Amino acid sequence: MSPRKSVVEARQTRQRIIDRGLAIASVDGLEGLTIGRLATEMEMSKAGVLGHFGTKESIQLAVVDAAAEMFAQEVPQRVRDVPPGLPHLRAVCEAWVSYLERNILPGGCFFTAAAAEFDGRGGPVRDAIAGMEALWQRDLRIHIRRAVSLGDLPPDTDPDQLVYELWAVMLALNHFLQLNHDRSAPDRARRALHRLLGT
Repeated sequence: MSPRKSVVEARQTRQRIIDRGLAIASVDGLEGLTIGRLATEMEMSKAGVLGHFGTKESIQLAVVDAAAEMFAQEVPQRVRDVPPGLPHLRAVCEAWVSYLERNILPGGCFFTAAAAEFDGRGGPVRDAIAGMEALWQRDLRIHIRRAVSLGDLPPDTDPDQLVYELWAVMLALNHFLQLNHDRSAPDRARRALHRLLGT
């Protein structure tokens, strides 16, 4: 086997471990992501799994990165061609609802679950989750400020308050979908967004 082929196969195996880890963590949390479980489900040895990451924490951090990449592809990147201002903000919010509605991960919104799991802890995993959420909130504020500057939203709009309310809608949507299996929740979320952002 050539060294190049060996490197490619190692990358592919690492990515398969991350993908499986993301699916597990979305349902059972990042603490449910054990070396033993990954090894069993991947039909690998524990040493083989650890050989790609070194520690459980490294696997958890890789899964957080993968979840952020998936969210970016499914939400902001889907609407990158929508004009700035309120049209873009509305499109972002619709993509966010669609992301949750389509159950892309078996356990719903990864970051909602991970934030609840790690919000009272310290350490690199908690910091990574908080950092990803802070970046997304920053992006929402940017869209809101653009909408204000273009005259799409009133000049006295409080970006922090609007981010808070948009976030609350999405948390409720995930909760009603996952815990209550309420298939009407996406329509309720859209009605709530309509009240916040208009048609």
